[in-house]
Amino acid sequence: MAALTIILWVLLNLSHTLAEDYEEIQHIHGVENKISVLPDGSCKCQKELTKWDKLFVMLEDSQMKQNILQHTTDEVCKVELQSIRSEMRQFVANFAGTCTNAMDSATLHITTQMDKKLASTLEEISETNIEIESEQKNILQQLLLVSQDLSNRLKKLEMAWQMAVDMKDQKLSLGIKKRIPENLETTLNSLATELQQSKAELTRCQKWSAKHILPSGCDMALIFPMRSKKIFASVHPDDMTLSSFTACIWVKATDLLEKTIVFSYGTKRNPYQIQLYFNRSSAVLSVHSDTSKIVAENVVSLGQWTYFCATWSAEDGNATLWVNGKLAVASSGMAVGHNIPNGGLLQLGQESNGCCIGGGFDKNLAFSGKLTGFNIWDRVISKHEIQGLTGKDDSCNIRGNVVGWSVTEVLPHGGAEFIYY
Repeated sequence: MAALTIILWVLLNLSHTLAEDYEEIQHIHGVENKISVLPDGSCKCQKELTKWDKLFVMLEDSQMKQNILQHTTDEVCKVELQSIRSEMRQFVANFAGTCTNAMDSATLHITTQMDKKLASTLEEISETNIEIESEQKNILQQLLLVSQDLSNRLKKLEMAWQMAVDMKDQKLSLGIKKRIPENLETTLNSLATELQQSKAELTRCQKWSAKHILPSGCDMALIFPMRSKKIFASVHPDDMTLSSFTACIWVKATDLLEKTIVFSYGTKRNPYQIQLYFNRSSAVLSVHSDTSKIVAENVVSLGQWTYFCATWSAEDGNATLWVNGKLAVASSGMAVGHNIPNGGLLQLGQESNGCCIGGGFDKNLAFSGKLTGFNIWDRVISKHEIQGLTGKDDSCNIRGNVVGWSVTEVLPHGGAEFIYY
């Protein structure tokens, strides 16, 4: 607004000056400047300007006025810009410190709240783990006491049975069978009945333990309650580019068909990059295609935890399948030179169709049962490492560098869910 006022003032002064100049031209010493004629009739003035000369003079005057106005406007704008710049610098100097302090305070407050929340969550997780470990210890102690008690009772019964049989044989050999007490047969029959009951109780206890206790060192598992094309779990590793691999998993199946998928990895172009599945009681590992595979026969038992490890190398095509730490089958020349590409789908309990998660599944390929301890390495691990995984108490705590159980994201879908012990 101030700049506009100054510009108007300059224009007013300029117009006033031009008007005065014009009057000075029209009047000289108060007398009107007219053309005078000498006595001899000649003209004392210069030649009268033509219309074109006047036009050019007007244009020159207009150009000069425009230049003066532009120069004046530039000067005014420059002064105003310097004033605005000075005011902005003063504003920034006054308020920059205040804004910085406010941002630092807000950041510190948020960080403090997040630290408190994280500490609280970690404490809750720690308490939950302690409770789970305590409960597991109590269950194992009870099982140990029951087993010891049953073992002692069985030993006593077997000793009594053996003594009775020896006594009976001895008396029969001496020809005094008629003198055997009448209640001896009743005692032997009672001992035999009690022995059978103890064995049945021990069997029930073992079945209960196998049903409710996970493999050593594992505290959670994925349960697939039934066969369904909607029940599966998706695994999300960072990178699945592999020229060799080792894949290990604990499996307890409740039903087996001609093809029951444990885990599979596939892309849109090839849904059969990697598959581990059961054909009735046989375990099958396939790489690159459904025809490039190795088969370990009669290694799967329903309702029992079994540890499977599969290895493969593209360099020589060597492939192996291990069951509970023992080599079940080995082969060479399988998918030599093939590289497993990244960007596919890795799934548990269903065949990866390469299309999309949860799309186009087959109910007859679905897995039913429990899975835990799923790990993948980007190399072929040694025989001693595989045997160590099977025998150690922390097999679920040793994790692969491609997929690590309880570290890599595993998302259950449909009716699949995690269970904890």
